[in-house]
Amino acid sequence: MMKFDRLAGTAAPLPEENVDTDIIFPARFLLITERHGLGRYAFHDRRFDAQGAEIASFVLNRTPWRDAPILIAGANFGSGSSREQAVWTLLGHGIRCVIAPSFGEIFHGNCFRNGVLPIVLPDAIVASLMASAQGGRSFVVDLDAQVIASENLPPLTFAVDPEQRLALLNGWDETDLILNARGAEIAAFENRQHRVQPWLYEQETAA
Repeated sequence: MMKFDRLAGTAAPLPEENVDTDIIFPARFLLITERHGLGRYAFHDRRFDAQGAEIASFVLNRTPWRDAPILIAGANFGSGSSREQAVWTLLGHGIRCVIAPSFGEIFHGNCFRNGVLPIVLPDAIVASLMASAQGGRSFVVDLDAQVIASENLPPLTFAVDPEQRLALLNGWDETDLILNARGAEIAAFENRQHRVQPWLYEQETAA
């Protein structure tokens, strides 16, 4: 998993509630098994018409948000199905942080497992960030300091689960987290088992 420490760039405003995983990654693409290249399908039916031409009005097709690494959305973002591809497609498109008043629970967890930072903030604060994003202003999201900065706003702090923050800062998956928290205990158990049950570790001899 890619590390996440400090992210800078524009933030794409998506002032809409209940943007579900089918909007983010339409179900008809679920047969695609290759994770690489899924970014082309992010918000596919919002970005492209039936002939495959870009829809000029959609925010991710417009300057300066075409390559925005941050997305600011309405409440209940990522609701609906549990498809992890919804996070993969955002990541493939270059979006590493989503800010919203609330998220679908499974989507929220999938973000942390894949190196995307979901930030939950009150409606009024999200509204102020949305206005700044609509003005095309630049943002900085600092996970280490847990601060969001934008050109016309005072620094805003955000909360994130300490274990999930640690995983993102270090690029750790769930196994890495377990080893960090319990590595000494696991090593002690293995050493003890080597002494008590050495036959479990004997090399099989060739016949």
